[in-house]
Amino acid sequence: MALTREQMAQRVAQEIQDGSYVNLGIGIPTLVANYIPDGIDVMLQSENGLLGMGRYPYDDEVDADMINAGKETVTAIDGAVIFDSAESFAMIRGGHVDLTVLGAFEVDVNGNIASWMIPGKLVKGMGGAMDLVAGAENIICTMTHASKHGESKLLSQCELPLTGAGCIRRVLTDLAFLEIKDGAFHLLERAPGVSVEEIQRLTAGKLIVPDNVPEMQLDA
Repeated sequence: MALTREQMAQRVAQEIQDGSYVNLGIGIPTLVANYIPDGIDVMLQSENGLLGMGRYPYDDEVDADMINAGKETVTAIDGAVIFDSAESFAMIRGGHVDLTVLGAFEVDVNGNIASWMIPGKLVKGMGGAMDLVAGAENIICTMTHASKHGESKLLSQCELPLTGAGCIRRVLTDLAFLEIKDGAFHLLERAPGVSVEEIQRLTAGKLIVPDNVPEMQLDA
């Protein structure tokens, strides 16, 4: 069974290291803030100028001025800092973010990512994704494995305009967790109840499948 958005966020949160600085992109990545494991001290960055982002607020905590890059209301943890976008991008471009989590339309076997436009459709702008993929060494891409029409998003070569080249090393989809290396997707884990055969069928790029691929361990 495919992972929900919340389960994808939960699995990504397992990859966060204690003491790290993490940028969360728009969409599924923003949900990661709700699943930081207990005992992990992490500073979540939102590119609009918030370092120390917390979980989504309860109704009585909503502050319309406290928003993330997706214009959603968020909370701030103790020790949070608010600054302008110029300083925020200086932090990103200077390589001071330990982990970036962002979404994508397509990823290919060479670690290329296309995430900012679909020709012929409304384009709001590239946002900060190009800076993020250029400035971070450690990136996790979150996305659905296939489009709503059943077409693979894990390709031999991206077909849409690139956001970055050769920068993606790990991909979490609603079906699998994969590593990109040596010109192929390497299957690390599969979603509970999802077969290797289904992942193979929906992966257009070269896929390496080891013996006995484990299922992801998620909270009930």
